[in-house]
Order: sequence, then C-alpha cells, then structure tokens
Amino acid sequence: MRGGRVSSRVMRIVAEAAMLIPGVMRVGALRIPVFGVFAAVGLIGALWLSQRTAKAADVDADKLWDAGMFAVFAAFVVSRVLVIGMDVRAFIAYPLLVLSLPSLTYGGMALTGVLVWLWLRWKKLSVLRVMDAWAPCAMVLWAALSLGHFVEGTDAGMPTKLPWGVVTAGDTVLGKVHPVQIYALVVAVALCVWLLRMLMKAHHAGMVASAGLMVGGAVSFLLDMLRQPVDTMGDAWLDPAQWVAVVAMVVGGLVFVAGRNPDPILSQEARKDGAPEDDSEGSNIAENLSAPTNVKEAV
Repeated sequence: MRGGRVSSRVMRIVAEAAMLIPGVMRVGALRIPVFGVFAAVGLIGALWLSQRTAKAADVDADKLWDAGMFAVFAAFVVSRVLVIGMDVRAFIAYPLLVLSLPSLTYGGMALTGVLVWLWLRWKKLSVLRVMDAWAPCAMVLWAALSLGHFVEGTDAGMPTKLPWGVVTAGDTVLGKVHPVQIYALVVAVALCVWLLRMLMKAHHAGMVASAGLMVGGAVSFLLDMLRQPVDTMGDAWLDPAQWVAVVAMVVGGLVFVAGRNPDPILSQEARKDGAPEDDSEGSNIAENLSAPTNVKEAV
C-alpha cells in the first residue's frame, strides 16, 4: 500500500507539472509546439549517440552522421511535399499555415525509409550494420517523443483505477487514465540499454536491429491496447499504430534472416578494396585478419 501511495503521489506531481506547460509555448509572436521541442531534443540525442554506436557496429562515424542528416532532411521534405499535395489550393492561399501543420504520416515515414535505403546503397554502406548502429538511437528518440506526448497530453491511455493513474490536462470526462506515455518511456530506456549491451558483443549483422524491431514492435502493440482508440467508429481490425507495430515485427524477422546472408554488392566492393568481407556469421574481424591463409603461415 505504501509503495502504491508513493507511486500515486509521484505520478500526480509529474502530471501537475505537465499541466503547467501548454501545448504551445509563446515567445513573442512566435509559437513553438512543446511536442516539437521534445522531438528536436530526442533527434539531437539520437544523432549524438549514433557517433558512439558507429564504431561498435563497424560503420564509419562520418558516413553514419551524413546518413542520419539525410534521413532527417528526407523526412522533412517528404512530409511537406505530401501535405502540399493533399491540397495545393490551400497551400497557395495559406502557404505558411499549411507548412506549419503536423505532417509526418505513416506513408511519409515509409517513403523516407525507402529514400534512406537508396542513399545507403549509393554510399555502399551495409544497411544491416547501419540499422544496428541506429537501433539504440531510435529508442532515445522514442523516449523523447513519449515524454513529449505526456507533457502535451496526447496519446492518452484508457481509464484506470490503479494508484498511478493520471488525469489528462483538459479532460473532465474520463478521470484517471493509464500513463501510457510513461510506460513507453520506461520501455524505450530499457530497450536502449539492452541494445547497447548487445551491440558491444559479437553478433550477426542485423541482429541488434532485428531485436529492437521485434521486441519494440511487440511492446508497442501491447501498449496501444491501453491507449484511447484513434477512431471508435472504424471497422478496421487494428489501429494504425498497431499495424505499424505488426510491420515492425515482420521487418525485424526479415532483417534477422537477411543478416545470415552476406551482401553480395558490399562483399564484391570489399574484395576490390582488399578489405575483409562482411562476415555474415558475426565472427570477429580481427580473427579473420589474423587467421592463417596457407599451410606455411600455419606452421
């Protein structure tokens, strides 16, 4: 009971602090969305961490930074192009208003993923190893976005009688709800630590990314059951977020399978450059370099 009271008191303090921060911060005539601030901080943190994970994933840090910046730029451009294409007349009449609308959709993220994949192939980078390096970084971004949703009061949970339930700012109907955003925050931090530890050990290319996609997708699917439905009148089997979670788990399985097969293009380039090939069995590169190549060396 005492632990429940402490948890309830802590969650109440956090919720009250969140209520003090409106959805939009005003700096003179400038309006800055609070969620956008958290997203920017999370993105910076993810890019910073990628420079630490690059070495562990055997990826050039400078090239990984360039790939990350390209991904950010591609997501921004694709999202704006899609929102303009939805209503060109509205953009012509109110360009600044249309460009300021939240426009990062699931379709936009999918298209961004394709563009990033093409970029990595063009730069002759191992897609699986880049995904390994980015896996813990994605958890940092997920944690920041979850905290941003909690502060903003969006993506709220279903009603609950648990002691740590919180009241969403501006809600006078549901009462206490599950702090799903905090659940997601805790899961993201735990996954980040786990994936970082996994990345420091020898592994198949793509194993870290596969684990992050499958476990993260499964947890996200379960957490979405505690969220308020997006469309209560829809007849779809799953919510959009649940479909994304399912796709993430499927992609994670495919990445795991692909990690056991060497990339023929990258292997060919490695042979041309005289560099060791990408070992699909996850053996240590140093062992490959020190292994004897003929009987005379072995003796």
